[in-house]
Amino acid sequence: MRKRIIGGFLLMFGIVISAPLVNAQEVPTDYQEVLKTVGKSGDYKQNVLKVNIPRNDLHMTIADYPVPTPFGFGGWFALTKADDGTDVMMGDLVLLEDEVNPVMSALLDHGLEVTALHNHFFWGKPQVYFMHVHGHGKAVDLANEIKPALDLIGHTPPSSSSAPAKSTLDTAAIAKIVGHEGEQNGRVYKITLGRDDLTVKEMGATINSRMGLNTWAAFVGTNEDAAVAGDVAMLESEVTPTLKALRAHGLNVVAIHHHMLNTKPTIIFLHYWGRGPADKLATGFKAALDELGKGGKQ
Repeated sequence: MRKRIIGGFLLMFGIVISAPLVNAQEVPTDYQEVLKTVGKSGDYKQNVLKVNIPRNDLHMTIADYPVPTPFGFGGWFALTKADDGTDVMMGDLVLLEDEVNPVMSALLDHGLEVTALHNHFFWGKPQVYFMHVHGHGKAVDLANEIKPALDLIGHTPPSSSSAPAKSTLDTAAIAKIVGHEGEQNGRVYKITLGRDDLTVKEMGATINSRMGLNTWAAFVGTNEDAAVAGDVAMLESEVTPTLKALRAHGLNVVAIHHHMLNTKPTIIFLHYWGRGPADKLATGFKAALDELGKGGKQ
């Protein structure tokens, strides 16, 4: 009986001391290469390599209340194996306003996808945004693809600005470039386009341009020094091509998110802004339009 009790205690003790060994995982060789490539440390648990990208360089306050980096300003990316042996990458990068679009371009130019861009806090100083990242391929390739973007974090010079000029736009020239007429509202010239190529329903109701299923661009300023802001309504498959088109023409993406729930098909919206000669801004907007529908009715 005594042997059974001792044996039971030893068995229990063995389970206790062996539990950490069960949970611990040796970092696979390809993931070791990932860490070496990006020049950062990471941990490997539950078959996932996670690399933290904390913004320790920022001194954050929320409503003038000082908060530490772990309060919600620790960016990261992670890798795990797909069924075919390749890797899936997901991540969330914490970025200052001036870092958002350079980092986005670096990601897109190297074959990665940006799946969301938004804020997490009100009254934060400095203002930061959160960019979600996705990729698929070989682990080492993914590391090389994300590294140029990581290298920009904390090293992007702030942009300069000056007072906007009065609005004297050649709206006919803008309409000709875009291929659609707009409406004048005070100093602003706005072009709004529905997605008539799509049939979008919610609870059986048709969701059209008047219900918010539209893409638009608002122009202000002069022909030489104009500003544009707008929104693009996209299918999921159109998001990455549209982002690439906007960034290739120097337009800044400021948000990627949903406006609608329970709609079929799913529609993703992005907000953008840019400044420069009006014809170049209109050309950038037209490039984004050309990615929508790919020949379908706009």
